[in-house]
Amino acid sequence: MSTPHTPVDNAPIQDFSHCHAGIVKKLDMLGELPALLEPAARAREIAEKALEFFREAIFEHHLDEERELFPAVLASAEKGAELERVQGMVKRLTNEHRELEGVWKQLESGLKKVAKGQATDVDVSAIQRLVTHYRAHAQYEEAEFLPLSQNILGRNANHMAALGLSLHMRHSVPTVAGYV
Repeated sequence: MSTPHTPVDNAPIQDFSHCHAGIVKKLDMLGELPALLEPAARAREIAEKALEFFREAIFEHHLDEERELFPAVLASAEKGAELERVQGMVKRLTNEHRELEGVWKQLESGLKKVAKGQATDVDVSAIQRLVTHYRAHAQYEEAEFLPLSQNILGRNANHMAALGLSLHMRHSVPTVAGYV
C-alpha cells in the first residue's frame, strides 16, 4: 500500500542558503579592506607630518616675519607713500597669519586623531580653506611684499646684513636650562 506523498519543508535548507548570502556579502566588504588600508595609512602619515610641520615650521616662519622681517622693512622704508604701503602690507600679512593659525587650531585636534588612526570628523572644508588661503598668502608675499622688501633693504647693505644676523642669532642660539 502506498502512502500519499507529503511535501517536504525546505525552510531549513533555505535558511542555510540565506546565511551563505549574508556571509558572502560580508566577505565582499572585507575584500574591499586591502584597497582602503593604503589610503588610511597615507592619511595618518599626512596628518602626522602636517602636525609636525605646522608647529615647527609655519608658526616659526610667522614669528620670523613678524619679529624680524616686518620691523626691518618698516624701519628702512622711506617716509610717506612707501612707508604707508609697507604698513598696509604688514597689517594684511599679520592678519592673514592670525586667520591661518586660527583655521589650523580648528583642525589640529582632528588631525591628531587621524595621525593616531582614530575616528574623527575633520572639517574637510577647513582643510581646503587653509590650503587655498595659505597658497594665496604665500603668492602675495612672493609677488608683492618680498620684492618690495628686497628693494627697501637692498638700498642699505647694513640693513640687509642686520636682518641676516638677527635671523641667524634667532635660529642658532642654543637654549640652556630654559634660558636663551
